[in-house]
Amino acid sequence: MGILSWIVIGLIAGFIGSKIVNKSGEGLIRDIILGIVGAFVGGWIFSMMGATGVSGVNLYSIFVAVVGAIIVLVAYHAIFGQRATA
Repeated sequence: MGILSWIVIGLIAGFIGSKIVNKSGEGLIRDIILGIVGAFVGGWIFSMMGATGVSGVNLYSIFVAVVGAIIVLVAYHAIFGQRATA
């Protein structure tokens, strides 16, 4: 996949994952970064289970990336703590 595809998948996965994990986004750049990392993590986990990882811009790849983004976001919040909300 091209870099633009990874950014698009990362943006979508990071946004959806942020909404699921903490109901508010982490910010555009952090959502993209955590989403791209989540796509790698999700792809690795799914390939370890014998399924296909992220293969392009399609619904299955977005699902895999969102699962990975949720895992990354939960770990991120466990390490750095929940942000203070006003």
